[in-house]
Amino acid sequence: HTIFASNTSSLQITQMANATTRQDRFGGLHFFNPVPMMKLVEVIKTPMTSQKTFESLVDFSKAVGKSPVSCKDTPGFIVNRLLVPYMMEAVRLFERGDASKEDIDVAMKLGAGYPMGPFELLDYVGLDTSKYIIDGWHSLEPNNPLFAPSPLLNKLVEEKKLGKKTGEGFYKYK
Repeated sequence: HTIFASNTSSLQITQMANATTRQDRFGGLHFFNPVPMMKLVEVIKTPMTSQKTFESLVDFSKAVGKSPVSCKDTPGFIVNRLLVPYMMEAVRLFERGDASKEDIDVAMKLGAGYPMGPFELLDYVGLDTSKYIIDGWHSLEPNNPLFAPSPLLNKLVEEKKLGKKTGEGFYKYK
């Protein structure tokens, strides 16, 4: 009777479900960090997820005080499907020399009302994690320009400048 659910933000739920014999009882519950503060949970339904399982995941989300949204099993679901290309475009804007990373961060905080700019967020998430996600999506859809790798991101990861966790990424941290 157990429902299997993954909290992944970028792995395919369908691929994980295919490793089981109970694909109808498998779905995604993508909670956001920090979980105690963030109200959103994405409920991911694969083509094999039963309606009963899906409804149970939605009900569970509500029971733990979250606001669930529904999404099919698409790379990044809703939030990261929009967020990762946004962050990568910020990196490309900086790579082209169109604006400084500091000005891009300030512009998005003051102009769009975001709590962090894209470079601050990349450093917070981890540049290695972001590279892993974009590389995975690029391998799934190599002709999608939104998923194109970034030479600068690749260089920083190669240099082990992974963001806050290593003390340096796009910014330096003490």
